[in-house]
Amino acid sequence: VNVYVKLFTNSPFLVCMDLARSQEEIIDPKYLWIGPDGKNLAGRTYVNLTETGKLMVMGFKEFMSGAYTCTLSHKVIEATTHKEIEMVETYKFMVYAYREADRVYQILVHFTTKECNLTANSLFFEELKKILNNIVSDLRCQIIESSYKCHSVRIPKPGLLHKLFVIFQVNPFAPGWQEVCRWVPYDCEDVTNVRVEEARYRIEEFFSKQTDALKHEFQTVPIIHYVEKSLSVIRIDSCRPGFGKNSVTHTSCTSCCVVCDPGTYNPNNNVTCQICARPRVRKYGARSC
Repeated sequence: VNVYVKLFTNSPFLVCMDLARSQEEIIDPKYLWIGPDGKNLAGRTYVNLTETGKLMVMGFKEFMSGAYTCTLSHKVIEATTHKEIEMVETYKFMVYAYREADRVYQILVHFTTKECNLTANSLFFEELKKILNNIVSDLRCQIIESSYKCHSVRIPKPGLLHKLFVIFQVNPFAPGWQEVCRWVPYDCEDVTNVRVEEARYRIEEFFSKQTDALKHEFQTVPIIHYVEKSLSVIRIDSCRPGFGKNSVTHTSCTSCCVVCDPGTYNPNNNVTCQICARPRVRKYGARSC
């Protein structure tokens, strides 16, 4: 059974029996939990073991990932002879630390213009970047990877248009972003994701208002203006060092950044863990080989 625990939180209780066994009476049960290091978990400060064999791992960290095995021993009394038989059953859980992915939004938007070689096109683009940065700056977000190209586009009516194809990214790591995380260091990616979601919402609202302005406020349409409904948004995820996405290995947590398995690593903010060419580090959450 695969179990995913968000970094720095408590795991759910792992139960040392299957569903069928849990519905039956168990005589003289004894439980032995072995952790990923192959040692008995009894007495560890970061685990909560109950009398009924349930295990909770508290304040989960990368090194706590791995195989958790429970051995349940109990007696079965035969109905006719009353003979006691010792039964042993083993249950295995693969427990992984995970983090939420850091989000960046890539946005594409179109504007019509009079001609592609207008000097006003580049001036407009620079002004647009300033406006968008001002919209999100108080969220410690910024506009990055911004560019534009002008293309001539044939359409059925009125014929030929010149369009500016503007693309940019909304990034939650503007200078000073670490200050926002000062009070929540353990789940900082949650805070940054909330900020970038708000920034995306504000930008979508900004372009929505451009459509309203063109319809109701301008008697003469500006030479360069927003193309209604041209806004498209793509979410780009990245994982913190030591974590990565793997939709094949972790099918029940495909959107999670799961701790890198032994023999793999993520040195920076890549999406996936890389395989070590000569694996020397046999631990979870490696940042180098």
